[in-house]
Amino acid sequence: MAVPQFVVNAYRYDPYKNFKFRVKWDGRYVAGISKVSALKQSTEPITHREGGDPSTVRVNPGTWKFEPITLDRGVTHDPEFENWAKKIWSVEGDSVISLKDFRKDIIIELLNEAGQVAKAYKIYRCWVSSYQALDTLDANANAVLFEQIVLQNEGWERDAEVPEPTQK
Repeated sequence: MAVPQFVVNAYRYDPYKNFKFRVKWDGRYVAGISKVSALKQSTEPITHREGGDPSTVRVNPGTWKFEPITLDRGVTHDPEFENWAKKIWSVEGDSVISLKDFRKDIIIELLNEAGQVAKAYKIYRCWVSSYQALDTLDANANAVLFEQIVLQNEGWERDAEVPEPTQK
């Protein structure tokens, strides 16, 4: 007998899809985000060997590393990406840079097919390390124009307070 993959909705067999999600910072959802890169963490291995056992290398866990997160969205007049990026660097000079609030905690919510929040992740102390205002412009293309930010972060965790939603 198969073990249920879902606790509340034991009849459900299909995993969640990757195309329904929202991103929130400063207490509000950010408009138009169409792509979020993977949440990835790794532990750096530390290797050493003992002098009396030269043929064997020991491997121990070292420091944790959280990969940068990339957010893409269609270009609009909403200045959220640009405003956050300007907290680190601005053509107006150092006097407009904000060391007080250049870091933000963000929340990524995964939605089920019915639009209910199924899982959420809290990402801590993010800051914009790269901002792309415009994608490549091409007069022969027929595509949406995108902007992008890359967020460095100091870790993330699943929000355990978000329960599996009861589905109809």
